Amino acid sequence: MARQPDGRIVVGVDGSPLSRAAVHWAARVAGLTGGPLEAVAVWDFPSVYGEHGLVLPALDGFGPERRAAEILDETLAGCATALDVRRRLSAGAPGPALVAAAEGAALLVLGSRGRSAPPGAALGTVSQYCVHHAPCTVVIVRD
Repeated sequence: MARQPDGRIVVGVDGSPLSRAAVHWAARVAGLTGGPLEAVAVWDFPSVYGEHGLVLPALDGFGPERRAAEILDETLAGCATALDVRRRLSAGAPGPALVAAAEGAALLVLGSRGRSAPPGAALGTVSQYCVHHAPCTVVIVRD
């Protein structure tokens, strides 16, 4: 049996223009409902599969978790200070991480596509995954 939604509005953040639009939309709804806004940025350490197996590049100063935190802070800088805004960094694949973050939430809000989707695509792979697997209502913000 599914549990009762806790009123959170979870929004995925990747720094893309549509992600920023999703954050603004979610913040307006959180302001109307009084529920907390939980902004989630997902990061993963890039890897390359070579002839000797999995290779993790060692790049000086490269920190995907740190960059995800910067994107989260930059995106949330314009949110109303009266809101209860929570920040969450998650490691792993974005779709499953956002679905997990949305467990028990009232809404999951996403931009229709992120940085890597083809320009003509109606939905990116992460948005499409979340629409099919999220445990709550999903709102897709389009341009």
